[in-house]
Amino acid sequence: MKYHQTSFVASICLVLLCGATARARNVDLSTVPKRATVQLTIYNSEDLTLVRETRSLTFKKGLNPLQFSWANTLIDPTSVELKFLSNADKLSVVDTTFPHDKPQMLYWNVQSDVDGEARVEITYFTSGITWSADYAAIADKDEKSMSLDGFVRVTNNSGEEYENAQVRLVVGTINLVEKIAQLARISTNDVLRMAERDRGELRTRALKDAVAPASHPMGAMGGGADAAKEKEIIKEGLSEYFIYTIEGTETINNGWSKRMRSFEGKAVPFKVQYRYRPAEYGDQLVRMYLLTNDKESKLGSTPLPDGTVRVFRDNGRGGLSYLTSQSVKYIPIGDKIELNLGADPNVLFDLIKLRSSRDEIWMQVNGANVFRRVGQPGANVEVNATVAGWDAHEAYAQRVRNYTGKPIEVEVRRSWPGHVVMRSGLKPRLHDFQTPQFTATVDAGKKADLLFEIVRHEGHNAKQNNVTLEDAEVRP
Repeated sequence: MKYHQTSFVASICLVLLCGATARARNVDLSTVPKRATVQLTIYNSEDLTLVRETRSLTFKKGLNPLQFSWANTLIDPTSVELKFLSNADKLSVVDTTFPHDKPQMLYWNVQSDVDGEARVEITYFTSGITWSADYAAIADKDEKSMSLDGFVRVTNNSGEEYENAQVRLVVGTINLVEKIAQLARISTNDVLRMAERDRGELRTRALKDAVAPASHPMGAMGGGADAAKEKEIIKEGLSEYFIYTIEGTETINNGWSKRMRSFEGKAVPFKVQYRYRPAEYGDQLVRMYLLTNDKESKLGSTPLPDGTVRVFRDNGRGGLSYLTSQSVKYIPIGDKIELNLGADPNVLFDLIKLRSSRDEIWMQVNGANVFRRVGQPGANVEVNATVAGWDAHEAYAQRVRNYTGKPIEVEVRRSWPGHVVMRSGLKPRLHDFQTPQFTATVDAGKKADLLFEIVRHEGHNAKQNNVTLEDAEVRP
């Protein structure tokens, strides 16, 4: 927090009384002490930051009013908590007062058994401090491996300034949302009516879930990392979420943002695949970079948070070619990273219908619930027989022309409504009950017809809605 003559934002003042009398009598207003340490734990998905700061205050024996104000900030007053880190057995909070005429201020009455200095910790939640991740991926000219660098940017719009702060970034699912929402809904008047015991219990439960063990204890925080050394981010797993602790300390000014490197991946292997998945990418064949967040890929130490990936390629002439920019969702350890580069003008893709026919025709006899397949005795001589169902056969060629100069892998995943029998020499598999998928390799400078036949059961003889796969050679 910043202190100067014209600003009293979130200030803390210790009023030293000559005795345990009312504030209107002789008082001695001490100089506001600076923070000794401050730690920010940013829960990005909830626009919530836990602030833990320590100060050294001098108390006089008796009752000491301690003032805390949060004017022009986004601090949640119901979450403010005071704890004594030294002389805890000689200091106690008698009560907490919210002045009606000063809605952005509270007083703690602290009873001290001794004259002397004590170290205190003040914790509270604030909004307006966020962080975002971004990544830079640079593929080599042969498209076999890439460098993948991660960065985080911390932005402070909380109305408060934090100097020399240890910054921790939370990635993953957290379970404190309901508790914090409950705190946020409590008005100042409600706080006044709440019993101190109940209010303390509520805050304690929220803080217990919010505060994870720090990689560096608050007391060990010093002057920060060596200025000549690039910042590192220390990661720790805590079951459902991860905490990234930025090495050393950072000054996070209000209205400013700061970008820091989170990891550096070198020679990360990946493969190129061409995909046709209209449900995901529209009616086009797209080019993909596929890699995995695991140790084999020289990644996998932590999950990767939501962010934007900017993808480049080494053009082999000392420069970079920009390929795409893509948003990615939270990527757990072991999960795939799929980067869509869009359509490739050097690979042409067409679906060609080769033929269609019908067989297995069924007739409904005399309007009754009696059905006979054509060819069965009596089925062809009924006077009042109508067509009730049939099998529709359609043969297709999924034609791919590869002008890239090297072999490519093509995957086709296409949904077919209704009951479908797919016959193909491509050994397809089912992605889901209506979506077959098959993969093929197309050599450089060649074209390939990926042949398959669809058999639909139409009308009365239609079965449940699914796809059946049959290995067969399909000829145009």
